[in-house]
Amino acid sequence: MIIAIFNVYLVILFALVKLRIVRFTLFWKISPALVLVLLLFGLFIPMGWGAPEGKALVIRPSVPIVADVAGEVIEVQVEPNRPLKVGDVLFRIDPVPYRAQVDALAAQLRFEELRLEQMTQLERTQAGRAFDVQQREASVEQLKAQIEGAQWNLDKTVVRAPADGYVTNLALRKGARVANLPLAPVMAFIDTSDTVIGVEVAQIDGRYVAPGQEVELTFKFLPGQIHKGRVVAVLQAISAGQVQVSGLAVTPVQIQAAPFAVRVKLDDQALAESLPAGSVGDAAIFTEHVTASHIIRKVLLRQIAILNYVLP
Repeated sequence: MIIAIFNVYLVILFALVKLRIVRFTLFWKISPALVLVLLLFGLFIPMGWGAPEGKALVIRPSVPIVADVAGEVIEVQVEPNRPLKVGDVLFRIDPVPYRAQVDALAAQLRFEELRLEQMTQLERTQAGRAFDVQQREASVEQLKAQIEGAQWNLDKTVVRAPADGYVTNLALRKGARVANLPLAPVMAFIDTSDTVIGVEVAQIDGRYVAPGQEVELTFKFLPGQIHKGRVVAVLQAISAGQVQVSGLAVTPVQIQAAPFAVRVKLDDQALAESLPAGSVGDAAIFTEHVTASHIIRKVLLRQIAILNYVLP
C-alpha cells in the first residue's frame, strides 16, 4: 500500500513538472524521499497500533460426553452434524438394572413405612419403645435417600444434549457398552450456543486495544466478504506467562513476544453460528488512535478478502 501511494505521488509530481506548473527545484527533487519518510513514520508504522491486524479463528467449546452410568447402549438417537437443542436425546442405556434397583428399594420403603406405622401405634399405647420408632424413622429416611439416588441413576440412562449444538465424528453404535469413567468419552459435542472468535494481535500493536472497539473481519470460508464486529475482551494471560505449582526450580526458557488474544463478537449472530469451528481469516481492530490510518487498513483488509478467492 505504501508503494502504491508513493507511486501515485511520483506520477502527480511528474505531471506537474511536465506541465510546468511547478519548477523542478532541489526541494522537489528530494521531495519523494521526504514523502516516503513521512508515509513510513507518520502513517504506516503508527497504523500498527492505531488499527492493528491479526489472524482470526472461530472457536467452539467441545464437550466430551461421558455417561453418568455404565451399561449397554440400546439406542443411538442422534445423527452426526445435525443441529440439536439443549435436552435432546443423544443415546439411551439399558435401564432394566437401574429400574429394578428403584423397584426393590421402593418395596423395602413400603415395608419400612408399614413397620413404622405399627411401631408408632404401639408407642402411643405405651406397648412399644420410642427407640424402635426412631429406628424405623431413620430406616425410612435412609431408604428415601437411596431411592432418590437410584432414580437419578435411572434418569441418567437417557443421555441428553448439554446445550445447543451438534455431535461430530460419531462412532457410538447400538450394543456398545459405555462406562462412567472421566477418561472414556463416547462422543464429542460441539456447543454452538456461544461462538468465540479469537484474534491474535502482536504485543507491540496491542497497547490501545480495548472492549467495544469496532472490528472488521474476513474469512477464507467466505472470500470477498467483510463482516463487522466488536471487541469483547482482551485476554489478560497467555501460557507463556503462566506459572504452575512445581517442586522444581525455575527452568530458563527462550522468551519470545507471543501475540495476545482478543475475543471478538460478530454483529451478525446468525452468521457467527453458521461458521464452522476452525474457520480462519484476518481481522482489523480500529482503536481511537491514528484514525487517519483506518481507511488504509480497511483497503488492505479488502485486498485480503479478494485474495481469499485464490489463496488457500
